[in-house]
Amino acid sequence: MSDTDLVKLYSGQILQLAASIPHLGRLESPSGSAKQRSALCGSSITADVVVLNGRITGFAQEVKACALGQASASILGRSVIGCTRDQLQQARDALDSMLRHNGPAPAAPFDGYEVLRAARDYKNRHASILLALTTTLAAIDAA
Repeated sequence: MSDTDLVKLYSGQILQLAASIPHLGRLESPSGSAKQRSALCGSSITADVVVLNGRITGFAQEVKACALGQASASILGRSVIGCTRDQLQQARDALDSMLRHNGPAPAAPFDGYEVLRAARDYKNRHASILLALTTTLAAIDAA
């Protein structure tokens, strides 16, 4: 990866998202929790959820990831409250398609993931970007 590629990939917007992740920490009494780690880059996320009537009503996350993984967690954190498992799965699948096949960005409320389109050429970063969504899905499944 050249210096120019790094500058392009780690745009100011991505770094701003990484610096302002909502819902950091842990919930005292979650319905479900999950911790996942990307073997490729070492990023890890722990997600706690409270699920009521099929919707997330409480959410917290511990994020130990690169700037791209942190930006992804930030985008998720801004939109996750009130969402269903199906909405999260659709967002995760759309994000994966955007990264691997240059598909459309996830639909609202997760359309903020468009900022990570620049990472599509860096396959070694995809797992970290997907980690926030996959971990939250696992936490819902544990609920």
